[in-house]
Order: sequence, then C-alpha cells, then structure tokens
Amino acid sequence: MNPYSMDLRIRVVQAYEDREGAMRRLATTFRVSLSFVRRLLKQYRETGNVAPKPHGGGYPAKVDARGLALVQGLVQAAPDATLRELCQRFQEVSAVPISMATMSRVVAKLQLTRKKNFSRHGTRARRRAAAAGRLPRGGPRA
Repeated sequence: MNPYSMDLRIRVVQAYEDREGAMRRLATTFRVSLSFVRRLLKQYRETGNVAPKPHGGGYPAKVDARGLALVQGLVQAAPDATLRELCQRFQEVSAVPISMATMSRVVAKLQLTRKKNFSRHGTRARRRAAAAGRLPRGGPRA
C-alpha cells in the first residue's frame, strides 16, 4: 500500500492545529484511520515533519545475484530437472535450502524454460496407450 499524499498529511495537521475537531473527528472527516492521525501528529510534534517514513524493507532474498547465476548454470546443465531436483542441487552447491516455490520464482525471473525429457514420462504414455486399447490394462505380462 502506498503512503498517504503530502497534501493530505498537511491538511490533517492544519485542521488539528486550527482546532477543527478531535482526532477521531479528523479521522472521519479525512477518511483515514484514527491510528494514522495519532501517528502523524506524534511525528509532527517530535520532528516537525509530516513526510512518510521510508519503507521498512522486508526479508532479504535467499537467492542473491550469485545464486541467480548458480540456478542458471544448474538449469543449463540439466534442462530436464524438476524443481525438486533443482532445489536439492542448489542446496548441495550453496548450502542454502530453498523451497520449490522460491525455485519456481527464480526460474521465472531468469525467464528460463525447463525442457522435459520424454523418457521421464513413460508411465503416462503407457496409461494413454492402455486407455486406447493398445496395451493390456496391467501392462505387458510375461
């Protein structure tokens, strides 16, 4: 969510100083929360400034620039590897465990495509062949 505009912040402080109402009334008038009005006025009293504070940040990324290069190398080395396999290989090389969701986001960020080897999908092909009537349902019998 973006911070409230400077114009709104200044109008709230001016209305409070002009005694146009208590904090609750100002919150209702300007359609903001009571806690916003309280924090804004406290900030104004302490610093004389009504500018929004900088964003707090968030969690640091587990996969930094070096990790992005590592993932790119892993995908190029084994383009048919699953996300789970890529996570395991990444952890072996970097000692940083990451989830499959994180790996999926990293692969998407790098705009890499993972080419699947069709030999991995043998079971699915056998099921389709069995459904089409080409193989017995239980597979080939000896």
